[in-house]
Formats: sequence, C-alpha cells, structure tokens
Amino acid sequence: MKQVRPFYLNLFAAFAVSLLLLAANACAPRPAADADAGTDTRVIRDALGRDVVIPRDVRRVVSLAPNLTEMIFAVGGGSKLVGDTTYCDFPAAANDVQKIGDTMNPNMEAIIALHPDVVLISTASQIEAFMRTLAERNIAVYVIDARSVEEVLNGMLTVGEIVGTRPEAEKAVSALRERLANVRSGVDGEKKMRVFVQISKEPLFTAGRDAYLNEAVEIAGGLSVTSDVPGAYPNLSRETALKLDPEAIVISDNEGNHEPNSAFANSAAVRSGKIFRVDADLLARPGPRLVDAIEILARDLHPQPQVQNR
Repeated sequence: MKQVRPFYLNLFAAFAVSLLLLAANACAPRPAADADAGTDTRVIRDALGRDVVIPRDVRRVVSLAPNLTEMIFAVGGGSKLVGDTTYCDFPAAANDVQKIGDTMNPNMEAIIALHPDVVLISTASQIEAFMRTLAERNIAVYVIDARSVEEVLNGMLTVGEIVGTRPEAEKAVSALRERLANVRSGVDGEKKMRVFVQISKEPLFTAGRDAYLNEAVEIAGGLSVTSDVPGAYPNLSRETALKLDPEAIVISDNEGNHEPNSAFANSAAVRSGKIFRVDADLLARPGPRLVDAIEILARDLHPQPQVQNR
C-alpha cells in the first residue's frame, strides 16, 4: 500500500535536514583526491561539494529518495537498484525492490546487509549520523540536491555516470530537454498568468524564491506570485495570502489539499474558476516526471483545443 505523507511535511523536512547535512559535510573526513584513487575507483563531487570515492564498476545501489529512484530507472540503471524506500513507488518496478525504511528513518542494518557500492541520497533524506554510519563501513554516500529544473536534468546525467549508463542517461535527458523546448515554444508570446502554488491548504505552504517550482511555473508560461518570498517553502499568513490575488491557483493534489485556502475565496483565480490540480508526486519529486508536471501546467494555463483533455 502506498504510504501517504502530507506534501508540505516532506518539503519542510527537506529544507531543515539540508542544514544538518551541510554541518555533516563540514566535519566529515574528505575522500582521497582523484590522483590518489585506485585503478578500481573514481572520484565524483556531489551536491555538497564532497569528493566521493566510488567503484568504477558500480553494481549495487541503494536509493533513499523517490526522485532518485525515478532517476535511476529513467537512465536505465534499475537492474542495479538493490534497495529503496517505502515511498519509492514509481515506476512499478520500484515496488519490487527491497525496502529499507522511509527517507527520514532508514534501517541502517538493512542497508549494510545489502552491501551497496553507493547509497544515493538527497538533502531531504538524511542526517549527519546516517552519513557517518555508512562512511565508517566504507559505503560511499553520494548526495544529489536538485534545486532547479536544470539541476534535475544534470542530476540524471550524474546518476547515469555513477551506475554506468551514461549513454542512456544522455538520451533520456535529451528527450526531456526537447519536451521542455516544446513547452517554451508553445507558450511563447502568451500572456503570463499570475500563479499561486498551494502546497498545503492548512497550514498554507507555498513555493518561495528558493524552490524549483517557481521555475517550473515560469517554463509553463506563468508567473509565480511568491517567487520573491524568502525561503524554499514558506508558511504564509492569511493577511499575506489575501494580498496576492493570483489569477490561477495550482494545487499540489494530495491528502488534505484539494481546494484553495479560504484566503483566496475572493481572488481572481476563484472567481474565474482557474483552479488546477496536479498530482503531488509530479510536483514534489525533482526527477524526470517534473517535466510531466510542467507540460500539464502549460496546458492548464494556456489551453489549446488539441490538448485540453488530459
């Protein structure tokens, strides 16, 4: 059964735990430089600026974030995935992979027993103690933290490099870039609607200036009304929300978040009925399906006869 966790809690945890990971990076021992790496190993720098030593031939991978699991499968590395989380449910084959707990509470013993060559995590996933536990057992920990659409695509290329499927990764990323180019071309010249992204209804969380969702809205031909709000996923007061008056509201459709917050009752978006719901997994996971979300947003914000029905 799919485990459901309020989207805003996942995102808030992501922002908070990233600070702990930065602290871990500051005091963790640095791997040897590339020149010191053996012929059977290589060094790749991760999102925290850590030089991570991994085998040249990676055969066993553990993923501790759903978006990373999706990346692994998208670049043709699914056969090397030996462990993932209870939240990793896409593609369907991810459900057949051994589960090692959830993203915030992984089972260390289960991970170690799988003998992975590398464990992939995001800054939404782990804490300092987790990284140290695996490092002490010579298990490589590689952090991929995608905070923009471009970083999502580059993350996929990096995953391909790690698991040895770089050509497949380049092909997959090229296809996604082409789809994004088509979206940009399709909305070029269209009026940019003022958009509010509602991550949760109560409390009211949205996408701040540090969130990749603002860029997703921009690519789809909109303007995020919270792109200047400090932070990644701020909790807005009713007074702040009332002043925004968006022309469209995009709802991250998940448990408890199906309708606009009451603060928007008299907004232009509600008056015109421009309320759009997008599967939370597409918006919450900075992976290959983020392009799906952007295409959906573009069709919602700028409907065309041939793409109105989805």
